[in-house]
Amino acid sequence: MSIDPVKLDRLAEVAVRTGVNLQPGQDLVITAPMAALDLVRAITVHAYKAGAGIVTPFFTDDQITLARYEHAPDDSFDRAPNWFFDGLAQAFKGGAARMAISGDDPMLLAEQDPAKIARLSKATSIAAKPAMNPIVGFEVNWNIVAYPSAGWAARVFPDMPVDAAQGKLMDAIYKASRLEGDDPVANWADHTAELKKRVKWLNDHSFSALKYTGPGTDLMLGLADGHIWKGGASPALNGVTCQPNIPTEEVFTCPHAYKVDGTVSATKPLAHQGSVIENIKVRFEAGRIVEASASKGEDVLQALLKTDDGASRIGEVALVPHSSPISQSGTLFYNTLFDENASCHIALGQCYADTIEGGSTLSPEELKQKGGNQSIIHVDWMMGSDAVDIDGITKTGDVVPVMRGGEWATG
Repeated sequence: MSIDPVKLDRLAEVAVRTGVNLQPGQDLVITAPMAALDLVRAITVHAYKAGAGIVTPFFTDDQITLARYEHAPDDSFDRAPNWFFDGLAQAFKGGAARMAISGDDPMLLAEQDPAKIARLSKATSIAAKPAMNPIVGFEVNWNIVAYPSAGWAARVFPDMPVDAAQGKLMDAIYKASRLEGDDPVANWADHTAELKKRVKWLNDHSFSALKYTGPGTDLMLGLADGHIWKGGASPALNGVTCQPNIPTEEVFTCPHAYKVDGTVSATKPLAHQGSVIENIKVRFEAGRIVEASASKGEDVLQALLKTDDGASRIGEVALVPHSSPISQSGTLFYNTLFDENASCHIALGQCYADTIEGGSTLSPEELKQKGGNQSIIHVDWMMGSDAVDIDGITKTGDVVPVMRGGEWATG
């Protein structure tokens, strides 16, 4: 395996110090693919060096996952281990921090029955709500980073030997995660400061809507009442400032689930549940997707939109410049953690409560009244490029340039 152990260790250190910002005495819960064991071990070392109370990892495994699809009885796909997610929820209520390692083979389930995939995804999403609510509500400090597993690397760089592909993917993760140079912690502090400048500008303008114009895109996207733009490291409700996503290039907020109208064309493929959905095109009316198509994976897209009442509405809108390092790399990662940071994007499904003023104290019905969407899914897909312009619409109807040709229109 051609993964540089020094780079892996630096990733682990930054994940603990800057990502989750683990506090002395705080427990840490880690979920990861079994292939990422080396990274989990390194994270555990740095977590205990930072004073962790207990580090508890949970693993998934590709072959075990496939065994269920190939041998389990049909009713297995309508069930999920509620007890496991209830346990995670209890850990978070007790003050534990959350670390997730991304790195599964994005096409692992490509040959499996899409209906079973959709059923299991829905069952898992419902069961996971007690554990996801503290994350969606930003009640605890959490972080997600990536590991270059063999399966994932082979998808990104299919023309290379697997060892070499893993090494190249590790290098790409390292660069995108801003780990280069003498002090990656300082890199992230500087990067967060730049993102906060964008956040302040957008919050100062308090736009009522964003207008998108580009090839196949003509969209008026209303913003939720009392929406708040966020980006970079932020304090969770437990008072710990953390950087949830490494890497990240986005500033994001809550759209109004009932005030989105027009057409949108995706600018990058979406890897979802073992399938690649290409050339997504949708049309919104009063916030709901009423027409949807894709040149590949349309059946998966249609099933996703029917997951629940909120699956055909959006819960997040994010702005990312076309000049972001991930975009400029020219690499399609087939991994949302990376691909969403190459392009402006929207997310089908659940909103983040903390992107609405006072949202963490509001009930689901109160969030809905402000425009916050409710769903058991949250799936990002990319709709920005160097050919897309974005304008902000003020409450008085004035038009303010936000992005031109995929780049910030402000200094």
